[in-house]
Amino acid sequence: MPKESDESSKEEQSKIDKDGAENTVETSEEMIRKSIRRNTPSPHRLTPQSSPPRFVSVEELMETAKGVTNLALAHEIVMNSAFQVKPYEPGEGSLEKQVKEIMHKAFWDCLESQLNDDPPSYSHAVTLVGEIKETLLSFLLPGQSRLRGQIEEALDLSLIQQEAENRALDINKVAKFIIDMMGTFCAPLRDEDIKQLREITDIVPLFKSIFAVLDKMKIDMANFAVSSLRPHLLQQSVEYERKKFQEFLEKQPNALDFTQKWLQDTADYVTGGGTEGGATCTPNSAQLSLHNHAYLRLLKWDHDAESFPETLLMDQGRFQEMQQELEQLALVASVLLIVYNSAGEAISGLPGLMERLKKTIKILLAEMHTPSFNADETFAAVAEKMCVELRGCLSQHGFSPFSSDRENTLKGQIVAAKSADNPIRKVIDSRIQMYLLGFLESSAHRCAPALPGGLTPISKELEEIAVKLGRLVTFNKLVYSPFYHKILQDILKQGESLDV
Repeated sequence: MPKESDESSKEEQSKIDKDGAENTVETSEEMIRKSIRRNTPSPHRLTPQSSPPRFVSVEELMETAKGVTNLALAHEIVMNSAFQVKPYEPGEGSLEKQVKEIMHKAFWDCLESQLNDDPPSYSHAVTLVGEIKETLLSFLLPGQSRLRGQIEEALDLSLIQQEAENRALDINKVAKFIIDMMGTFCAPLRDEDIKQLREITDIVPLFKSIFAVLDKMKIDMANFAVSSLRPHLLQQSVEYERKKFQEFLEKQPNALDFTQKWLQDTADYVTGGGTEGGATCTPNSAQLSLHNHAYLRLLKWDHDAESFPETLLMDQGRFQEMQQELEQLALVASVLLIVYNSAGEAISGLPGLMERLKKTIKILLAEMHTPSFNADETFAAVAEKMCVELRGCLSQHGFSPFSSDRENTLKGQIVAAKSADNPIRKVIDSRIQMYLLGFLESSAHRCAPALPGGLTPISKELEEIAVKLGRLVTFNKLVYSPFYHKILQDILKQGESLDV
């Protein structure tokens, strides 16, 4: 964590529970309001001015693009534990794919024609053996000198060429050695591929299959290297990303404009309501609290209308994914709260019922962020399904079924939850924000805050998102803390000067 986090965690740490969660959020906001003037004259008073144009060479642009690409790749490896290298395949029906297929077919047809000549010609075959040899050598570790010697001896291209010219080349023997060596290097999941290679007798199909399996082995080796690299890259990536961003900033002096606007707008948003006053706070704790509120705002971001902060561009997809997950969870919790408040004691505590209802709602809302999603139809279906479940449950446990009026009222309440302005949905959403803020403000994420009321059905999913958010925020602060510190310091100072 950045220095300000360590210095302020004890001051901001407070236990969040069902009765006290709202007080925790209010305290954080009051701390910021103490350092920033409430209702500032202009919501964009610190909106950065565009820097004067600076002409750069093509070489500088290319070097910058390369640096950004490397930076994005390193960041993805560190942040995405499931990151894997995947083989590139041209799109089906694309010109690239057609050209590739034509060229490959021409090559293999030529090889087959050479081998069928009388006497056979092995020029293409020797070239292929040379490529295979280089691939096998690339799999070796520095200390594997014995295997290197075996490969160099068995696949001595000059000797193979001489044998071919003297009609003494045993191409099947060469292929057998290659397959045996591939079996030595390959991962266990490729054992079946190696077994199938041993069953191929025709030379051309065999070489085609050897190259196909070698391509898979290259991907396996790359992913092994990525998994091995990740722990070391994690140690170095903070300095690496900060250095790369600093280099980019030197070429593009206005590269923090949207970051500054994000933090300034957060200050305006946080201080735009409520009452003046509150607990005193240190500058560091005010920075930390304002910064945490800023991260939460990214979970409510309008990605189509607003530019994402530059310091978080590589994580925009992750924030958007969390945002969509939280929107679905808020709806699930809202519907379940409505159902359980309506049915009361009749279904309270029944084992398995809540999970069954939650699963049903999530299935029906699975497509809620797709263009084809119809909210009216979906929530009508959710309402009908909840009523069907309740009828069966009440009947099974000897309770009187709902009257038609009561059932229609329940359906109406569930359908109304589709609106973002629905009071129940707003309460649930507010409590989710409280929980996430409490998680970010907890000391080094060692313990999660208490869960506010109404969120029990989604507690597991919510905690997973909170942990994911916490890791992302912690890493982002570590990388960009020098840039954030200056911007936040300026915002707080300007707020204090306006208070005078």
